[in-house]
Amino acid sequence: MRVPVIRKNTVFYPDAKRVVARYFMNGDERTQNLVSRIMMLDEKQVAVSLEHTLREFARRHRNISKIFFSHCEKIRGIIEGMQINYNELTDERKMLIGSYCTMEYAIESAAFFNPSIVEDLDQSDLEEGETRVIISFRATGEGHISSIVFRRGILDKNNDLRVMKIGNHIDKAEIQHKTLYNKERFLNKLVEMNIPQKYSHDIMQNLPEEFEYSVLHDLLNNALRDPLIGHNRKTALEEIIWLSDSFYDIQFKHDSDLTERVIFPVSDSESRGIEDARFVRFTDDDNTVKVMATYTAYNGHVILPKLISTEDFYSFRVMPLYGTGAKNKNLALFPRKIKGKYAMLSRIDGVNNYLMYSDRPTQWNNPVLLQEPKYCWEFTQIGNCGSPLWTTEGWLVITHGVGAMRRYCIGASLFDLDNPSIEIGRLKEPLLSPLEDEREGYVPNVVYSCGSIIHNNNLILPYAVSDYSSTYGVVELAELLTALKNSK
Repeated sequence: MRVPVIRKNTVFYPDAKRVVARYFMNGDERTQNLVSRIMMLDEKQVAVSLEHTLREFARRHRNISKIFFSHCEKIRGIIEGMQINYNELTDERKMLIGSYCTMEYAIESAAFFNPSIVEDLDQSDLEEGETRVIISFRATGEGHISSIVFRRGILDKNNDLRVMKIGNHIDKAEIQHKTLYNKERFLNKLVEMNIPQKYSHDIMQNLPEEFEYSVLHDLLNNALRDPLIGHNRKTALEEIIWLSDSFYDIQFKHDSDLTERVIFPVSDSESRGIEDARFVRFTDDDNTVKVMATYTAYNGHVILPKLISTEDFYSFRVMPLYGTGAKNKNLALFPRKIKGKYAMLSRIDGVNNYLMYSDRPTQWNNPVLLQEPKYCWEFTQIGNCGSPLWTTEGWLVITHGVGAMRRYCIGASLFDLDNPSIEIGRLKEPLLSPLEDEREGYVPNVVYSCGSIIHNNNLILPYAVSDYSSTYGVVELAELLTALKNSK
């Protein structure tokens, strides 16, 4: 008999009204023609045109004039290449140029899915039986570009979720790229990315063991200016650039609400989206706590597993993952170390679950096979649905399985606390399958999660409904653990 799941009626839907002001560049030649037209306007015409734009869009974005300045700065090289003295342009003309290099992008218009839930770092001023939570989502807009967004809520003693009000604006973070790199680690990642050494050797050979971001970028950009550069070399050098751009810190303003903060694709490695963030509240051996997540960066051709961490949800550090185990999608970090080492679940071959350990949260090697597809509903592949959950009976791992007609179901497994390579039990049937009214969506016949928590002795399982909207279910923990222990 299947373990009962109580489906709650809280649903998170896509919202086309949630927009960001995004940089828009229409090619060098068309941008030059655009700038030429704006330069033909006198100052009064510039002021009138800018005022009209600000009147239409200022209420939709926080400090849009700063955005316009920033986007004008991005094409400064084109402007100066037209023999225009950039420093002599008035602020109004710069803002007007920047407005033409800006577009609104509805980040949640297409889908709002693959949720992950963690306990908030702030648990003050709550009633008995309540827990304040943060839920992350994969928000997708036009062109299937994904970003990470957040909602805050309170779970009460009855496992009902009270969702906090959403902020009026969306705040994109300030970005700061890493300035210094370790040459050995950087070269190892180039090998993992299958970038031919013949293309990287000339660039990397003269760099010191610790080299600066700006030095590497100057070398790469100089090489890319070669008019005789071949296609394969050009592609390889561009991939080296997007690897270096994959290390960065992001900082949100403290006057922004959590619901207003969006982690939007920053580097070229993420140009087609940030996918399936699996957040976990990680407690270190010294009892310090931070929130960490793995996610998949995608540029339309190559995926790059990355790690993001924060201690306050204002500042985030983003780093790519290294090693033979840092491949494919579906990596999930354990919430604490095991015998002094970080532990991670992965699916390096796209089919099976693996387990690996590391001294560093960014370096993952020697993955060991943990689970293979066993039952009909998971014959295509098996993977995790978020980080393992600690229970007195063992590590509870919520899994997903893909079966006939590419139907995604959610399952569960239990592993030994001291040695997670030992499987204590595994549900023979799905814990959660798409109901008839959950089958239609962006990707039909899918239920999927990126992270659960335990609250008041119940499993709180947020899940996506056919990659369109999201909701959550509740499972009595004792009943689930009993079923898992009896499944052998």
